[in-house]
Amino acid sequence: MNRKLTLVGAAALAATAFTAFTPAQAQTGSGATTPMMTWVTPVLATNPKQTEEQAEQGRQHGRDLPEPEILQPRIDQRLPSYQPRKDIRISGTFKGAASDVMVVLAQKWMEKFHGYYPNAHLSIAPPYAGSLGAIELIKGDLDFVFVSRELKPDDISKFKAKFGYDPLSVPISGGSYRHFGALDTVAFFVNKDNPIEAITFKQLDQLYSSTHARGGSAITTWGELGLTGEWADKPINLYGIKPWNGFEEFIRQRVLSADGKRGEWRDGIKFEKLVFPMAKDVASDRYSIGYSGMAYTDAPVKLVPLVEKEGDVPQAPTYENVALATYPLSRLTYFNLNKAPGKPLPSVLEEFIKFVLSREGQQVVLDHARYVPLRANQADAARALVR
Repeated sequence: MNRKLTLVGAAALAATAFTAFTPAQAQTGSGATTPMMTWVTPVLATNPKQTEEQAEQGRQHGRDLPEPEILQPRIDQRLPSYQPRKDIRISGTFKGAASDVMVVLAQKWMEKFHGYYPNAHLSIAPPYAGSLGAIELIKGDLDFVFVSRELKPDDISKFKAKFGYDPLSVPISGGSYRHFGALDTVAFFVNKDNPIEAITFKQLDQLYSSTHARGGSAITTWGELGLTGEWADKPINLYGIKPWNGFEEFIRQRVLSADGKRGEWRDGIKFEKLVFPMAKDVASDRYSIGYSGMAYTDAPVKLVPLVEKEGDVPQAPTYENVALATYPLSRLTYFNLNKAPGKPLPSVLEEFIKFVLSREGQQVVLDHARYVPLRANQADAARALVR
């Protein structure tokens, strides 16, 4: 039987139910089934879309920073300490661009790096825009681009058509937990009356895709996900975000695509043009499931823990799980470059990446207090991309 922990009383009528595992279970990693714990918190305030004036301000100066979360992660002490190079001269001038939500962080990284190497000059200039991608590198007048999301497939294909290889995209920080407009964590949610306690990536692929890259056949009823009684024969009403959208592309790449096969959306999904209505849609539809960023959970829905691989312990989208990078739909920011296979990067850019992926570089992320620093295993994997 589930244990219930209520943190708010009367406010529960206008609250979001967050489903999570107990800390003890999260630490076992055994995959054993234990009772779930549910707590209830008020829904977030609705975030209005940027006005054109705000968007233009962001393009020229960077987007205004949100107030940081009260909780903050710790630096992973397994991250290597950065050792400035003494054996070679690190110098040169390199120009780049940045998404409007990465301007301040990028500038802080570059200022810190310049302290190590006074003859190395990296800079970014407006306009800053969330739409920046590999297409900016094709023009040839930029050396790097900070992007707060995965690159668009069209950007990559156009880049490859010109150069014959893909752009290099190096993860350089985690995203945020639930900061509006700042690469917030993505969550799947159901109506608050739904008894489901976890869902796997394979099941999500069976629900949302026509390609089923993870195997299995289409799932259309709640009974096929293990629900019984009144729910067993009820159809699953799917909500999603209309392509192309950063949230949509993230889910397509992380959940619906596998083994080199790009996932395609199935017919019958109720697509919204923007992410804003998603939580409200699901809150008003008893038999529905949908997804959005955590910053947009502004209606009473139930967030569902996810299982990426069979046998894994389900991970709820809690702050702790995002900070530890155990929640599988935590996001990343990227440093994008034009690096030909088998050829080295300019020493300035190579050292900048090494610095950013070090303990000192991720301390800059922590001090910035909007994004989540990488864990050591994430930094190791990112560093391997540059070799």
